[in-house]
Amino acid sequence: MNFLTIGHRGVMGVEPENTLRSFAAAQRAGLDLIELDLHLSKDGALVVMHDAEVDRTTDGSGPIADKTLAELRALDAGRGERVPVFEEVLEAVHVPLQAEIKDVAAARALAEVLRARDLTARVEVSSFHDEAVAEIARLVPGVRTALVASRYGTDVVDRAVAVGAATVCLNIRRLTLEIVEHARASGLRIIGWVVNTQDHLRLVRALELDGATTDYPEIKRTGRFTA
Repeated sequence: MNFLTIGHRGVMGVEPENTLRSFAAAQRAGLDLIELDLHLSKDGALVVMHDAEVDRTTDGSGPIADKTLAELRALDAGRGERVPVFEEVLEAVHVPLQAEIKDVAAARALAEVLRARDLTARVEVSSFHDEAVAEIARLVPGVRTALVASRYGTDVVDRAVAVGAATVCLNIRRLTLEIVEHARASGLRIIGWVVNTQDHLRLVRALELDGATTDYPEIKRTGRFTA
């Protein structure tokens, strides 16, 4: 398999994260996939934002779950960008997506969209939460799933296998050869995050990972030459 470069919330190192502007920039840069995050608004919209609160990435404050989509639309998500919903991203870019869900409720809402639009070939679903991965796999047969982990040991491989995930997306600061070998023995694909420097890139290439999630588009240009 070719080494994949995945745009982290678009290209959040140079554009406002999780905005259509950021996703369009990731596509122009030729990144292989775009990663984004999904939460549910008060009225059930699949809102593209990383945090559970709007404070860090917009000019508003408070939990997403307490706001309607109209209220979220009124916020500035950076450089005049509006907070997008998942369906808008599907229309704005054509590259494959990796959609991270935060809970089972988001899994159920996303499942409806995936089934209605027949998106199993285009969208991989990821989560830090085992139960969310298991739920989306139950609701959408054939969907590709990934278990994400920041603090972990070799147990992350067993957890991924238990919920039927084909991929583990792992924080490179805790990644070891033992974990990589355990994942390979279990038939899992391995993505490293966040890969923002040449040293990070050399590490993931040396460990022969399948790809890297990055904040910066230049990783795509240099990744193919780094071994």
